[in-house]
Amino acid sequence: MGFIIALLSGALMSIQGVFNTEVTKQTSVWVAAGWVQLTAFITCLVIWLFTGREPVAGLMQVTPKYVLVGGIMGALITYTVIRSMGSLGPAKAALLIVVSQIIIAYAIELFGLFGVEKAPFAWNKIIGAVIAIGGIVIFER
Repeated sequence: MGFIIALLSGALMSIQGVFNTEVTKQTSVWVAAGWVQLTAFITCLVIWLFTGREPVAGLMQVTPKYVLVGGIMGALITYTVIRSMGSLGPAKAALLIVVSQIIIAYAIELFGLFGVEKAPFAWNKIIGAVIAIGGIVIFER
């Protein structure tokens, strides 16, 4: 199930990036990013109302506190996706975004950053990242 959800996530990110880039062309990048965050908040609020309704005050017990900056990162992700898709096009931007995600995610696992369980070094993952970077070079031509 995780595999299918990950594929759906990638598809949604690509479509959302195209939509957000179009909204930016007709408004501005911060208006578009703000709209995305506002509608995401409203969507989360509506879903929360119809599901578990865990107390919002639970946010105050989250540790470590730095993990609460995910929303700020979400706004910056929206901004950077819009800008990259606007200047590179959806396919090239998505390729670079995914390769960056792979490399950073592996570094987080490798060094056990942010409370993630540390993973052993694996050459096959490095080779996979190099192949992905090679894919960028091939895609550029």
